[in-house]
Amino acid sequence: MKKLTFALLFCFTPFLVGAQPLKVVEVHNPDIHCVFSSGCTVDVDAIDTTSDILGGFLRTRTYKGRSRSRAAGLYGYEYRLDLRDAIYTKASTCIRSIKIDFGDVIGSLNYGGDAKNDQAFVITAGGGPGGSIGLAAAVQTRREITFTFSDPVCPGAVTGGGRSTFIWGLVSTRPPRVISASLETTGGALTPPFIRANVRAPR
Repeated sequence: MKKLTFALLFCFTPFLVGAQPLKVVEVHNPDIHCVFSSGCTVDVDAIDTTSDILGGFLRTRTYKGRSRSRAAGLYGYEYRLDLRDAIYTKASTCIRSIKIDFGDVIGSLNYGGDAKNDQAFVITAGGGPGGSIGLAAAVQTRREITFTFSDPVCPGAVTGGGRSTFIWGLVSTRPPRVISASLETTGGALTPPFIRANVRAPR
């Protein structure tokens, strides 16, 4: 019986310890981009792609840290879910979270100014108009990271009345590829519990 108990614990241990919360800090722009560029801007080098979702869009922005910056040679990944112009209908739903196959996250950089290693950031000021929803949690299980929003992201009753997340981001050693992310919805009779959308994430 003891051997069986030990065997069961051994089998389930990876699942119990596999989910690891990431350290998420709130930052401002352009302060955050000073990590990637001595000029504190990444706009010139950034590549933006979007995926249509629920009448809004999910944006990925990627850029590479410039030489002599703290993130030199590393790749920055920023995401934003924007449903501000999405119109609520009977078939509408809200988004609770998004799961991305990201892989290893750089955790040796300081984004928040506290001299401690940070793993993810949320740009709560200077990140563009309309953002109002942050991250309640970012949890990594093996390669996948689940980002849970502080409030559901929902369409609006009129154009411009929906909600958007703040921009959130991470850093990797690897260049981007296109993958399919899984978004958890609030469900409903006409809406599946999960929907898919393309994003870019590390190879």
